[in-house]
Amino acid sequence: MKFTHVLISCFAFFLVGSGLTKKIQKKVDKEIESTYEVSDFYIENMTFDAKLTSTLPSEFGSDNFFKIINDQTLLGYAYVAKAPSKTAQFDYLILLDENLIVKKAKVLIYREEYGGEIGSRRWLKQFVGKTPKDELKYQQDIVAIAGATISVRSMTNAINDMLKSLKILQSKSAL
Repeated sequence: MKFTHVLISCFAFFLVGSGLTKKIQKKVDKEIESTYEVSDFYIENMTFDAKLTSTLPSEFGSDNFFKIINDQTLLGYAYVAKAPSKTAQFDYLILLDENLIVKKAKVLIYREEYGGEIGSRRWLKQFVGKTPKDELKYQQDIVAIAGATISVRSMTNAINDMLKSLKILQSKSAL
């Protein structure tokens, strides 16, 4: 009986995994492999005190912020979230190095007919190198895209909020 309970618990853990859908998880894994140039890694869910996360501009839960680890070495962090577009939401990924500097920004799934240009590597490169100390301004630091104004502003705001949240987490010694 005890063995069965342990077996079921282990199986449930593997089913829950990171909390990401299979489709999103596959895309996240691919980006981690190419960005950090590793094929053997695992992601570890990070959790924070609920009282602290309620003060953050961005959502930070166990299902969207992860440590990326290879051979017991912290490579960096992955942040997966949604941001609003004109009538739907898009999923995006931010990969950070171990010092919380943005290594890569990627739109994982865009659900609108217009505005998908925000998914271009060239446009997303603007976010690389940004730190929790940075504050991005639309049309000053971040280039506008004709036909994608709402999505551009949304992505800019989402990354600003994530960076502010990281700054708060650092100041509270949670990271």
